Amino acid sequence: MSVLALRAGSVSDKHTQVAFYSMSAEMTSEQAVRDAVQMHSRRVWRFALALSGASDVADDLVQATCLRALERHHQVTSHDRLDSWLMTICRSIWLNEVRSRSVRRARALSVTPESELVATLPDSETNIFAAEVFTQVMQLPEAQRETVMLVFVEGYSYRETAALLDVPIGTIMSRLSNARRKLKTVMQFEAADAARRSGK
Repeated sequence: MSVLALRAGSVSDKHTQVAFYSMSAEMTSEQAVRDAVQMHSRRVWRFALALSGASDVADDLVQATCLRALERHHQVTSHDRLDSWLMTICRSIWLNEVRSRSVRRARALSVTPESELVATLPDSETNIFAAEVFTQVMQLPEAQRETVMLVFVEGYSYRETAALLDVPIGTIMSRLSNARRKLKTVMQFEAADAARRSGK
């Protein structure tokens, strides 16, 4: 799944966040939230895309998440892991307010620029494969999509993902196992189909 490494450098963001806040112990909760929103908005958007399957809905989710976070900055007692807090707010808004009026099945990613989803690497074949894998991820059921996104793309541990999604860690492991199996089956089928078409 390393082909899903994204341009924003999501995993390294967490290390940046720790260093940033360690130098800003006296920062007010409002300023900390504003900085977290600026730092992690792209990551929240990717998660919102995984939840909704539509880039326009993801845009609305991110906007609502940022507003909600700023409104609730007084609830912040620690400046650590505000990225997880933003993800939790995003998912709560999706479950309680947006999903009921949105298309639940993931829509085609043709409306989403590829550069927003995968890194642009010198190897064009790798870029194509990464885009294909991401497209297949977006065809997974919602619960598997959000889990794959958090673990394989954003770099959260199983335990962190379980806490964020409020499910047992065994559920996370089961979702990932099922997602891997489905992705493997789909990718093998597409490879065989491509070989048949090329006459190999």
